[in-house]
Amino acid sequence: MRQQSLRGSGSRDRPVRSLALLRRSVASHAAAARVGSLSAGGLRFGVVVARFNDLVTKPLLEGVLEGFERHGVPREEVEVAWVPGSFELPLVAKSMARSGRFDAIVTVGAVVRGATAHFDAVVGAATSGVLGAAADSGVPVVFCVMTTDTMEQALDRAGGKAGNKGYEGALTAIEMANLLKDLRAKGLAVAPW
Repeated sequence: MRQQSLRGSGSRDRPVRSLALLRRSVASHAAAARVGSLSAGGLRFGVVVARFNDLVTKPLLEGVLEGFERHGVPREEVEVAWVPGSFELPLVAKSMARSGRFDAIVTVGAVVRGATAHFDAVVGAATSGVLGAAADSGVPVVFCVMTTDTMEQALDRAGGKAGNKGYEGALTAIEMANLLKDLRAKGLAVAPW
């Protein structure tokens, strides 16, 4: 193994691996890493959608459903629940996740700073609530809530210039559901129920 020494001002000599050795090490770890597949056959999903800002959330939901469909999830394997706003997403997401009927949940919402006086409070509650729903249930709960400064930015992420983040949310749910399924099958993670 070839090593070089680097001297920092006032620091001891530190051995540094050659770049080629470092690349081989990273490549071998990456090859051994576990990732979830994007094949969704046999999986069930829940989607919780906020009605507030439905000009944004409806196209996001369409993106979620398209993402599932394109990856082998029949529409009857997706349960959609509507809630008043993004603040209410975590409660229903957690309830669905703990039911034992779903492999992952996607939460869909839109909070626009200019349109919501209490933007920070709603975003903070939705974010921590969705994270808590996943942590408490052991089921992936994907955060697909657009948090933007303007309605234009939100629409750009709901099928506009920036694509459809709902579609990406579906892919995240599929990947995470498969990853946890694989880890549990190998005894590397516990079942949530």
